[in-house]
Amino acid sequence: MGVWSSLASIVAAIGSGGVQLVDRLVQLVLTRPEGTSSVGFTVAMIALSAKMAKADGVVTTDEILAFRELFEVPEGEERNVSRLFNLAKEDVAGFDVYARKLADLFPYDTKTLNDILDGLFHIAKADGVLHESEISFLAEVAKIFGLDEREFQRMLARHARGGTDPYAVIGLAPEATSEELKAQYRKEVRETHPDRLIARGVPEEFVRIANDRLAALNAAWAQICAERGL
Repeated sequence: MGVWSSLASIVAAIGSGGVQLVDRLVQLVLTRPEGTSSVGFTVAMIALSAKMAKADGVVTTDEILAFRELFEVPEGEERNVSRLFNLAKEDVAGFDVYARKLADLFPYDTKTLNDILDGLFHIAKADGVLHESEISFLAEVAKIFGLDEREFQRMLARHARGGTDPYAVIGLAPEATSEELKAQYRKEVRETHPDRLIARGVPEEFVRIANDRLAALNAAWAQICAERGL
């Protein structure tokens, strides 16, 4: 069964049920063989993204649009995706199940899990503010993914608006030499290039956020250069 036919069957089974039913149905799909492939990824990401948007208590239009920027939904499937997203966003509870599913889909692949967390940050900040509740939600997802605190703080610095630490964005301490910083910056730019992401199998939806990541790296490097007179 393909991604979209699986999604259609879930939505059809939901009927007039609420978030508890959709969570049970989705979790059932994730335990089936098709749940170990792109079906599992798509379903888990839709549900987790919806619960991410609900983390601060209010799901805004900007957050919904940000979600749609990440997912290219085939024509005719918009209704199914919207139905699943709208039901899942009614309650944050159960998000850990979806986060664990994504972690299981990419064992030992911290780079892809970082990409997924990057996508969730993209949705969280779409309304112009990263709320404390959203940061706490993302921190819990990062723990489930097995990502360390340093990497999470680095990602937070990249997405936070105002007062961003350019050294945290680059990934080195302020004590690092200019040569070390330059080498690290170039390494991060290479790793962030869309072609590199595609080559290592990153789901195509998340290749779209590479430009934002590059912009943050470039801005951080420009700030460091200005401070150091490079």
